[in-house]
Amino acid sequence: MWDFEIGRSVSIMIRTWPFIVFRMIVYFGITLAYIVATGSGASVGYGVGHISTDPDGPLSFALWGGIVGIGVVSIALYWVREYILYVVKAGHIAVMVHLIDGRDIPNGQDQIAYAKDVVKERFAEANILFVVDQLVKGAIRAITGLIGGIAAFLPIPGLGGLVAFINTVIRLSLTYVDEIILGYNIRINSSSPFETARQGVVLYAQNGKTMVKNAVWLAVIMWGVSFVIFLLMLAPAAAIMWFIPGQLGGWAFVLAILLAWAFKAAFIEPFAIACLMQVYFKTIEGQVPNAEWDQRLAEASSKFRELKDKALASFGGSRWTQPASNT
Repeated sequence: MWDFEIGRSVSIMIRTWPFIVFRMIVYFGITLAYIVATGSGASVGYGVGHISTDPDGPLSFALWGGIVGIGVVSIALYWVREYILYVVKAGHIAVMVHLIDGRDIPNGQDQIAYAKDVVKERFAEANILFVVDQLVKGAIRAITGLIGGIAAFLPIPGLGGLVAFINTVIRLSLTYVDEIILGYNIRINSSSPFETARQGVVLYAQNGKTMVKNAVWLAVIMWGVSFVIFLLMLAPAAAIMWFIPGQLGGWAFVLAILLAWAFKAAFIEPFAIACLMQVYFKTIEGQVPNAEWDQRLAEASSKFRELKDKALASFGGSRWTQPASNT
């Protein structure tokens, strides 16, 4: 079935509890910001709507006020996305990499400061990490097509619609590949993030069938858990929306999605990343990036070509390096 150890990933989650708490504060704080902004926008709109001669004015203005509130928070998140990636996600991954390799890390809240130093050593500025992350995401989109998608696993004729659907599932399952590549970057103590990301993507592609198989299994598990969480969040979401003026009961559905997203980002995502890093590090052990896959990716993805150009322009970017051992 899958090649990761669920118990080991849960253990990593427990040992990195300061980051789990940190993620809870960040992502549930974002959800709270959405709630406050939606409620405030709806309240203002509801009040302004009474000026209108339209009998449905208050409800209509309350709806648009809520939408504006969501838009304001979304814009704010767009501007802080680099900070979240740099401090929250990258820091947590750095600690998880140490645990997967059996290395000790500081206990308690010192984990966060320690991880921030590790990330800063690899990426002097948040914008460098963000550029690497975006290029890796773009390059990864080409991998499903290059490995043949589900056709590599299910070569049965006459199943075109089913194959297309499952290939879509596969593409969605590749959500955390950029985090895996980031973990690889931290693991080998790279001084050239673009070159290491290039290597990491090629290593992922040449082991694509193994990685995609595990990613699909993990995606199925995560979607099932996320759906259950969404159902559990409907009741508290409806209770919160009761305090917002106007007949905005439909917003409870949106709020339940936001609450489920916050829970997923705080708890489920780090679990998934820990599982996939286990598989990735074990699978690539002793391998070197394959030049043929490098060429295939360059031909299939403009983002990979851009990543390759930046790698070749950086120090040491013109040659492959041997991946570090787990020991």
